[in-house]
Amino acid sequence: MDLIIIGLLGGLITGISPCILPVLPVIFLTGGAQSARFDPSTSSGTGSGSGTGSGSGTGSKTIPARRSRPFLVIAGLIVSFTLVTLVGSLILGLLNLPQDVIRWVGIAVLILIGVGLMVPRFEQLLEKPFQWIPRKEVANGGSGFGVGLALGAVFVPCAGPVLAAIIVAGATGRIGLDTILLTASFAIGVAIPLLVFALAGRSVVERIRAFRTHERGLRIAAGVAMLALAVGLVFNVPQQLQRLLPDYTAQLQKDLTDNDQASKALGLGGLVTEENKDLDKCTNGADELESCGTAPEIRGIDSWLNTPDGQGVDLASLRGKVVLIDFWAYSCINCQRSIPHVVAWDKAYRDAGLQVIGIHSPEYAFEKDASNVAAGAKGFGIDYPVALDNNLSTWTAYRNRYWPAHYLIDASGTVRHISFGEGNYAATEKMIRELLGDADPGVQLPAATEVADDTPDTGSTTRETFLGSSKDVNFAGPDPYRAGEKTYTFPSEQAADTFALDGAWNVQTQFATPSGQDAAGIRLDYHAAEVRMVLSGEGKVHVRRGDGTESTIDVSGTPRSYELVKGSEIAGGVLELRVDPGVEVYSFTFG
Repeated sequence: MDLIIIGLLGGLITGISPCILPVLPVIFLTGGAQSARFDPSTSSGTGSGSGTGSGSGTGSKTIPARRSRPFLVIAGLIVSFTLVTLVGSLILGLLNLPQDVIRWVGIAVLILIGVGLMVPRFEQLLEKPFQWIPRKEVANGGSGFGVGLALGAVFVPCAGPVLAAIIVAGATGRIGLDTILLTASFAIGVAIPLLVFALAGRSVVERIRAFRTHERGLRIAAGVAMLALAVGLVFNVPQQLQRLLPDYTAQLQKDLTDNDQASKALGLGGLVTEENKDLDKCTNGADELESCGTAPEIRGIDSWLNTPDGQGVDLASLRGKVVLIDFWAYSCINCQRSIPHVVAWDKAYRDAGLQVIGIHSPEYAFEKDASNVAAGAKGFGIDYPVALDNNLSTWTAYRNRYWPAHYLIDASGTVRHISFGEGNYAATEKMIRELLGDADPGVQLPAATEVADDTPDTGSTTRETFLGSSKDVNFAGPDPYRAGEKTYTFPSEQAADTFALDGAWNVQTQFATPSGQDAAGIRLDYHAAEVRMVLSGEGKVHVRRGDGTESTIDVSGTPRSYELVKGSEIAGGVLELRVDPGVEVYSFTFG
């Protein structure tokens, strides 16, 4: 049931995304407008009442298009998209055919149907195989199921974690009941907004007389739209259009899938591939080298930092070197404590044959901005190559689920060690040195680095606390924590390791900000030696600590981490903060 719900919601989000825009005119005209009930006695154009629908003027009545046409167009799209996505790549591979042959066949069919919409007799021949219910006459474009099949063959929705899981499963042939359920629910989710649009089109046409009296003109317009879509697909116009438009659904996709429950469910959808299946042979945090298969390639990178002219790094070109891949995000406090170790390893062992590659996989939308990442990398002293994995493509290829995560790869390209989260630094460095020696027995290695391990004991500190509605886990208020504007009041009693709000707040999916004219309050009960806040915007945050000391934080610019408490030992405490309007509070992190 989790898988079905995730697939359905993922499809619904995709169904309202910018990548749907190119097919909407076709859906409106072929699924909606053509299904409206036309009065043949008022149809315009000579001979529009022809029994063939071709305008021959024989005097017989035109049969209206089926009222079920919108549903059948969308049904055809679901069937075609599901089959092409799940088994299309597999079948083409078995037949040794190019992977884009289905796309070109679909484009050709769109052209044929477009011509058919303008020449009704030709359309009758095209849709005849789908006229399952015997009829004496066929006119006005028939059921529309064939149109849906053609659209499904060329329909490429925005890629996200749900669709990625489906595509990987289909491409590798790992298709089980879980994958089928995920794909079907995703396709239905996508289809619902399209069906609503088609039905709206039908309703508009039925209500506006100017449309009702120009059936022939609507058919021609539908044909033109179909041909325009086909030509646009040939020249990749939809992709160019999508690049010009902001993806306003990206955060919704991330909120849906960026949690343990969704990750576990999507794992059933085919994230395990032939390329990454052996990664399970590595034990997290092992003390000895293991052999865990060839490292998956780095892919889907938006841009690179710290490389000549921003060029990408290919793992295959690094054979002979020992490679450390570090998955990180610049505002993650766990990463902030881990990075000094990675930077130290890079400086100590780069000349000995170590290549460090940072894969920046964002937790927040603001972490996708290249300038933000560059500033974060500079602040941490990172000058090794950093890949901006904004779509989590490489993250998915490695089936990663942790910030930070380290993958150690030997000179032959085999993953030999994996470490998730903080800690295990001494063991990781020992294995780096061992692999460098294996790669070059004559190498002269420097002394081991001496960066203090500040990893807190598991469970000894308050867990990372998010103020965005999508990740709240420890809100202390009496009411559920929900997105939107609301006035809060501190509770009379507050549990340990929780936060509470006071005053008028506007809670968004990733942050909260005061919504009134006055500052609003936050009370935080914590256990940690170090407390930091991720803040952005313009304004001040007034901090009052449990010992009575006070300070003021000046907040300006893009999101970054600010220090609130810095101690030498983990202890309990309470912070009360007054946040000015204009300041956005993302999270508290603890060390």
